[in-house]
Amino acid sequence: MEQKDDLHIYCISGLGADKRVFDFLELACQFTALDWIPHQPKENIASYAKRLIDFYELDKKPNCVIIGVSFGGMIAAEMCSLLKARKVFVISSATSSKELPKIFSLAGRLNLVQWIPKIFLKPNIHLAAFMFGTQRKKLLQSILNETDLDFLRWGMHAITTWNKPKNNIEIVTIHGTKDRIIPQKGTKNYSIQNGGHLMIIDEHIVISNIINEEIKKMY
Repeated sequence: MEQKDDLHIYCISGLGADKRVFDFLELACQFTALDWIPHQPKENIASYAKRLIDFYELDKKPNCVIIGVSFGGMIAAEMCSLLKARKVFVISSATSSKELPKIFSLAGRLNLVQWIPKIFLKPNIHLAAFMFGTQRKKLLQSILNETDLDFLRWGMHAITTWNKPKNNIEIVTIHGTKDRIIPQKGTKNYSIQNGGHLMIIDEHIVISNIINEEIKKMY
């Protein structure tokens, strides 16, 4: 049996967020939050996921776990078909495009993202805190201030044009009942009461416990 100490967790943050969202996790195993790599024009989520695997050589690390949050969850869902990861967690996200709000696909068909003025890509902190369902306004404001708007616009378009019809049933899904960005749709392994889109921060103890318990099942 492989030892738990050999296991390594790789975390992928949400669009417009950064790896600081994982600072609150209390996991029993070592974990690394991955930085984004530059995107390519008109690149889709599947292509970006493959390049992220290649960049970090994740295919050479079979004894690993992937955790994806929001946009990072969609990346993780694509990685699930490409990697022999021990386990994949998708938090506040979707494992197929069918789990996203229908307005997303409509925006993709109409190519609406390109028409959004940059000023609206960084909303008022009070509106942002409401939409993300968090009281940690200072951290959220810092994340918003440091968001790469070109990457954000690309990612938004990639989400609205994502085409992954089937769920990865082997993925462990964790979702909040009060997620306003990606409302809970379909069956989830864990449903967090009153959890918002940034529950990776606000409900970090609950989520840490879930991940630790799921990892225990592997041994």
